[in-house]
Amino acid sequence: MIAARALAPKLKPPLRTRSAHGFASLDPFVKDIASVQPTFPLASKNVKILKEPTDFYAELLSLIRRARRRLFISSLYIGHSETELFQTLNDALNQNQTLTLDLHLDALRSTRPGPDSPALSLLPLIDKFPGRVKVHLFRSPTLRGLMKTVVPRRFDEGWGTWHAKVYGADDEVILSGANLNESYFTNRQDRYIHIEKQPQLADYCFSFLQTCAAYSYKLKSLPPGSSSLPYDLIWDNHAVSHPRILKAAQKDLRALQASFHKDYPFDENAETMIAPIIQSQPLGMREEERSFLHLFAHLKRQTITRYEKPHMDLTSGYFGLHRPYQRFVIDSGIDCRILVASPEANGFLGSKGLSGLIPEAYTLLEKRFWNKVLKAKRQWHTEGGGGIELREWRKDGWTYHAKGVWVSPSGHEPPLMTLFGSTNLNSRSAHLDTELSFILVTKSMFLRKQLAAEVNRLRIPSTRVGTKTWAQEDRRVRLLTRALVGLGVQDML
Repeated sequence: MIAARALAPKLKPPLRTRSAHGFASLDPFVKDIASVQPTFPLASKNVKILKEPTDFYAELLSLIRRARRRLFISSLYIGHSETELFQTLNDALNQNQTLTLDLHLDALRSTRPGPDSPALSLLPLIDKFPGRVKVHLFRSPTLRGLMKTVVPRRFDEGWGTWHAKVYGADDEVILSGANLNESYFTNRQDRYIHIEKQPQLADYCFSFLQTCAAYSYKLKSLPPGSSSLPYDLIWDNHAVSHPRILKAAQKDLRALQASFHKDYPFDENAETMIAPIIQSQPLGMREEERSFLHLFAHLKRQTITRYEKPHMDLTSGYFGLHRPYQRFVIDSGIDCRILVASPEANGFLGSKGLSGLIPEAYTLLEKRFWNKVLKAKRQWHTEGGGGIELREWRKDGWTYHAKGVWVSPSGHEPPLMTLFGSTNLNSRSAHLDTELSFILVTKSMFLRKQLAAEVNRLRIPSTRVGTKTWAQEDRRVRLLTRALVGLGVQDML
C-alpha cells in the first residue's frame, strides 16, 4: 500500500578545470545511482548543515511551531521526560485545528516496561487530538517463533529496530541520525541537515513513512482499569499478519521507489541532487549495500590515475564496519580517514550487565580492522598523507553518535558528496535495522565548503590510534567480551 506521495588539510584550488555541467569526477557514480534510485534537485541556499545538538533541538522546535498542514516525525524513540518537546507539539496542534501529527517509532524501544516507557508519554496527545495524532510502532519481524518467547525483554531489541530519523513539517525536513531525548539535544554529537522549501523531498519522506506505517502497530489509548496497561498495540493491516510481512512490504517499498523514480526524472543540470536509500533486510530492501558497491567500484577506477586519486572521510559512533565495506575501503586504494567514538565517548560506557561490555567489543573490532589495514600495507603515511587513518573522538562529558561518508576529488578539495542519515554503516544496519539514509551530491562550492567545515569540526577533538593504543592497559579486552564477539554478537552491535 503506497500512501500519499584532527582537521582536514588546508583547501587549495582545484588542480584541474572541471565540467560546469556535471558532478565532476563523480559523474559516472551519480548516473548509476540516478538510474535506480529516486532523485530530487535541491538549491544549496535551502540546505543548512547544523553544528551542535543545541542547534538541532532549537531548529526542531522551530520546525514544529512553523507547521501548518502536517508534522511527520520518525525516530527510534522519544524520551519520556521531554516535556518541552511534548508541550511544543501540543501547542502546535492546539493553535492549528487542521494540523496532523504522524509519529513513527520503534515498538520495542517505545514500550519498555516501567514508568519511563515512552508510550505512556504519548497517550495524552492521542487522547487530546483523536484522529489528528497517530503513533505508528514498527516491530522488526526478525525475532519470531520460539526465539521471541525465550529472548528476555531486555535483549529483544538486538534483533532489529525501526531506526529511520526524519523530522518533517509541511515542505521541510531535518535529516539526522539523532534520536529524541535530552542527550541528543545537549551533549551527544550527531549530524543534522536541514532542507527547506523542498516539497518533492518532503512528500517522499512522508510517503516512505506512510508505506512503512502499513506494517506497523498503532498505539491506542485504553480506558482506565480496562487493562494492566493504559494502552494497546493494534494491528490493522488485514492483508498480512505480523511477522509475515516481508514480501508485501518489499513489494510496496519497491513500488514506492519506482513511482518517485518515474515521476521525478533525474535532472543532470541540478546544482545539488539528493537520493534516498532504504536499507532493511527484514523488509527485503538492500539499497545502501548496492549504493556502496557502485561508489567503491567507481572510486577504485578513479585511483588508476593518481592525479585524480579520490579522498574519503568516514565516521560512525559504532565502529563495527560492515565486512564488505571494510573490504571496499582496504581494496579500493583510496585515501580514507576514519573517525570513531573512543570508549569514553561510547553511549554504553558504564552500562550495567552485558551492555557494559560494548565499548570493549568496539575496541576489539577496531583492532581487528586495523590489523587488516596493516596486512594490506594501507596504513596512513605520516609524511605527505595517504592510506587509511583511524582516529577516535573524545570530548569531556560528551558522547559520539555521528555517522556518514564524505567524498572529495582529492585530499586538497572540499567534498562533492556525502552520505548521511540513520545508518551506522555496520553489520547491524545492514542486516537487522530498518534504515533511511541519503546521498547528496553537489556542484555548489558554497555547500561543498559547508561539508568540509563539518568534517573539520568533527575531527577537532580526535586523536590518531593504532597498534600502541590497544596495547594500553585501559584498552584490555576481557575474555567474556571476546567470547561474545566470537559467538556473533558483533552483528547486533
